[in-house]
Amino acid sequence: MAIKEIEYNGLKYSLSYEIIGQNGVKNILILHGWGANKELMKRAFSKYLNQFNCVYLDLPGFGLSSTLEAPLCTNDYANIVSKFIRSLGIEFEIVMGHSFGGKIAALLNPRYLILLSSAGIIKQKRFSVRAKIAIFKILKSIGLGRFWRIFATKDISGMSKIMYETLKNVVDEDFSDIFASLNSNALIFWGISDDATPLSSGENIAKLIKNSQFYSLDGDHFFFLQHSKYIAKIITEITKKDR
Repeated sequence: MAIKEIEYNGLKYSLSYEIIGQNGVKNILILHGWGANKELMKRAFSKYLNQFNCVYLDLPGFGLSSTLEAPLCTNDYANIVSKFIRSLGIEFEIVMGHSFGGKIAALLNPRYLILLSSAGIIKQKRFSVRAKIAIFKILKSIGLGRFWRIFATKDISGMSKIMYETLKNVVDEDFSDIFASLNSNALIFWGISDDATPLSSGENIAKLIKNSQFYSLDGDHFFFLQHSKYIAKIITEITKKDR
């Protein structure tokens, strides 16, 4: 494990990362999803992507990377990761991202983009959720925004207010135009039973990205944990054509 210090918008971020395999022909950057860390991605792929130089990164606010001092949006994350890449002096032809990490990977627009149940397609919220948001906005406008935890989602237990503000920034970003503008060769893998980013979202992304291949596999939002060997095999087969 190593640490890189990155400065962005006047703030410093300590980014924890690990490089596994330094004898491969191609380099691949692997980004985890919201609430996860590089250890989850290592557990899935470290045994199977052994023909690549793999860099596993903890995004700011997650894993062993530093906590946030100010809220970020996905574009901020992509800018920080871009500075991290430049600091390494490594060219990444392949970037893989799961869920939230998929949006960051898309903004990096690599030659090969690997999406695992990526976020970025907006799905309609339940009426109860929309009502909570409306009530919170009213309270905030009259100076009662300090009661934000009452209206937060259940999966923010223990989250700081800055991370919660960041989550609000990134959760409803529509990446449809970004996906449509990509010139990456995209391999899109999805869990058939995913209820966090539904299968229909993956199918929409595959239609938006011109050079894409779509693979639906058994499992939920973390389907890749049981299909990592197969996913690695596809990545290897597709990318070796350029070697």
